[in-house]
Amino acid sequence: MSELNGAQSLIRTLVDADVEVCFANPGTSEMHFVAALDTVPEMRGVLALFEGVVTGAADGYARIAGKPAATLLHLGPGLGNGLANLHNARRAHTPIVNVVGDHATYHKQYDAPLESDIEAIAGSLEGWVRRSEHTKDVGADAAAAVAAAQDAPGRVATLILPADASWGEGGETCAPVPPRVPQAVDATTVKHVADVFGAGESVALLIGGSACREEGLRAASRIGAATGAKVFVETFPSRLERGAGLPTIERLGYLAEQVTYQLDGVKHLVIAGTKAPVSFFAYPGKPSDLVPEGAQVHNLAAVGQDVTRALNELADLVAADTEPVLAQAARPALPSGPLTPQNWVDVIGALLPENAIIADEANTSGLLLPTATAGAPRHDVLTLTGGAIGYGMPVATGAAVAAGRDRPVLNLQSDGSALYTISALWTQARENLNVTTVLLNNRAYAILRMELQRVGAASGGPKANDLLDLSRPDMDFVKIAEGMGVPATRATTAEELAEQLQRAFAEPGPHLIDAVVPPLL
Repeated sequence: MSELNGAQSLIRTLVDADVEVCFANPGTSEMHFVAALDTVPEMRGVLALFEGVVTGAADGYARIAGKPAATLLHLGPGLGNGLANLHNARRAHTPIVNVVGDHATYHKQYDAPLESDIEAIAGSLEGWVRRSEHTKDVGADAAAAVAAAQDAPGRVATLILPADASWGEGGETCAPVPPRVPQAVDATTVKHVADVFGAGESVALLIGGSACREEGLRAASRIGAATGAKVFVETFPSRLERGAGLPTIERLGYLAEQVTYQLDGVKHLVIAGTKAPVSFFAYPGKPSDLVPEGAQVHNLAAVGQDVTRALNELADLVAADTEPVLAQAARPALPSGPLTPQNWVDVIGALLPENAIIADEANTSGLLLPTATAGAPRHDVLTLTGGAIGYGMPVATGAAVAAGRDRPVLNLQSDGSALYTISALWTQARENLNVTTVLLNNRAYAILRMELQRVGAASGGPKANDLLDLSRPDMDFVKIAEGMGVPATRATTAEELAEQLQRAFAEPGPHLIDAVVPPLL
């Protein structure tokens, strides 16, 4: 092989470590990386028009593929533009390898207009950050980045690539570096938690992380069935397997009032692969800690430990002869009449394809979705782990890249959140991805209307309400989607939504359905 430059050694090292996709929005300092893609055909480059789509797509890809994608971002401002969905990825413990271009090392002293403190921006993600100072180090730094991203439970690794390290000759590839695997939970901890379940007091089990996949769900269901304990999934799991043939385990509520109701009377809270629940925001006169007063918290498995193994070991102690309770195949009947917050979810439950992936950013419009889809064919649900809206369309895009033609992706998308990253539709069209977007159009920031009341603010007057309204003018999402190359239709009735959804699932490539649903609140 002829001598490599830094960019070539970087991409070759990434591919050798099984990083096969790079979501990109490059600039001048990344041009040698762009050129190097043609020398490493195993790397797939996927262009997005905004860095928030790049980072969200990398998140969605890794949640489904189980391995990192790379991103290519332009300097500090490019990283800053992608930060909201990197925040969601941090909360999801998603492995991502950020490659952030920077000015040539000798150019930084001149404080050019795009000069910024990239390390400070990347450091806010609480992940791994390294700068490649020399071309010969780029390959080793890339291998270290991939390993760091995959260290249990997963994190964002940011490699800063100065332009001269990228274009310089003398690049060297590096063999993959093994990541750190999840630590096992010691037997003493498992035995202690087993004793809690056998003490005769009310217990709740809260699971998260990898425990939200089949093996962990089955173990948790066995524990609940044998002991009578309440069992919950964390409020926003990164990937939750659901549907017929799997246990249906209730998610902990978003609203503090819901959690208070769900945990009422609990004396012991066992947490496994997640953290004890807290209120999403502070509210006047209400507690932030949602663990019931006087209840004891017991940590079976910390985030990053082998939670699935710990749950299996616990189940063997307290539920040795108990089988999990599995959801039976059942679908709601197709509804009729104008779309409502109550009936659109039944259309989804009635028509959801086998092995679908749901990227759920329905927000207030989707509160009834879990019930409608509990008995649908097996599917995955990806949720808004960090609360930063504008995640749904990018995550659906990345999930579809990971799934290929084998699995349909359904993006259930609120209208206000869609507008943050709607250019993801262009990438879906360009890549001919199998994504169907049901855009829930209530022409309002409905969740903020609810929060206006819950924080104890005065009743919304005309100025307040104006800031929570998405009309005047009404947005034509059909035209927006078509302008980005995505076929689109509008549904105002359950019959129209069903017909359009069936057609979208049957045809290749992306589709958008503008579903006109009144706000829940």
